[in-house]
Amino acid sequence: MKYVGDLSQVLGVKDYTLNGGKAQGVRAIDVKNGAGLEFTILPDRGMDIAWLTCQGVNLSYISKTGIVAPQYYNEDGTGPLRSFEAGFMVTCGLMNVGTPCEENGEKFGQHGRISNTPAENVSTGVAWEQGKPVIKVAGKMREARLFGENLTLSREIICQCGANRFSIEDTIENDGFRVEALMLLYHFNLGYPLLDENAVLYAPTKLIRPRDTEAATGTGAHHLFQKPTPAYKEQVFYHDLKTDADGNTCAALLNQDLEMGLAIRFNKKQLFNLTQWKQMGEGEYALGLEPGNCYVEGRLDARNKGILETLDPGERRMFKLEIEIIQGEAGMERIRDEIARF
Repeated sequence: MKYVGDLSQVLGVKDYTLNGGKAQGVRAIDVKNGAGLEFTILPDRGMDIAWLTCQGVNLSYISKTGIVAPQYYNEDGTGPLRSFEAGFMVTCGLMNVGTPCEENGEKFGQHGRISNTPAENVSTGVAWEQGKPVIKVAGKMREARLFGENLTLSREIICQCGANRFSIEDTIENDGFRVEALMLLYHFNLGYPLLDENAVLYAPTKLIRPRDTEAATGTGAHHLFQKPTPAYKEQVFYHDLKTDADGNTCAALLNQDLEMGLAIRFNKKQLFNLTQWKQMGEGEYALGLEPGNCYVEGRLDARNKGILETLDPGERRMFKLEIEIIQGEAGMERIRDEIARF
């Protein structure tokens, strides 16, 4: 504090509104941690994270749609793809993940509605904890309808200043009076230049299952990536990961040429499956690492297979994930060793 007039000189949050095109009016919150980590939270898009950079290097993937305001959302069939900006993280759920379907006369669009739900009670600020500044951004989304569900997702994103890591802490609660399905998937999207032909995926996978015949052709090379490929068809894999005694696990994308990587840590008791989305197409060049409590065949498929999770009236469930940006050869070796120990 003796060196600066205001903390915003080196770290903090900036709250503003996007202008122009379909992004018009979308609220955005920039987080800057003072150590080179910067990311943008979109309260109007379910408190999801759009851009993510570290020391000027982009880590996220932004789709051709760009940022799209929630009023343009169309949940019919694959209509959500017209507002799927990807970004670093899209929250999928809460009533459906993956394939559109219809159950008991109600239609559920691809990946659900929550990422197009504006947050309320949004708060931002820098708190001092044990003599160190910590950035906290929080908000609450409600998925509800008359004669239907009443679910809330309360999210807090916490960034330790001076350390290139942050956490996402979610609480989902059933405020209604009937049992509700709960499908939740964190769609993390990594992009160029972190993702290129020099990147490698590391994960403590004990069993990998391709989603379909297209993915089956690439199972042996699921962890490797190529240059942007014309007419590439997406490949999706399900990873059953090893954990420590408490259920904690980790997956990481490391780029040897950049000497940089990104690790995602979560608890398998909360999110049992890791979906990998490998898309090497031209202009659609992304790696999705997606911890979830489900697969991506949709709500009806999960119910028919007996794996659809539910929330009782008044029940709440907590989920926590940690994101770490890896830098330097020593950092990458540390992550490789961590994953190998599971």
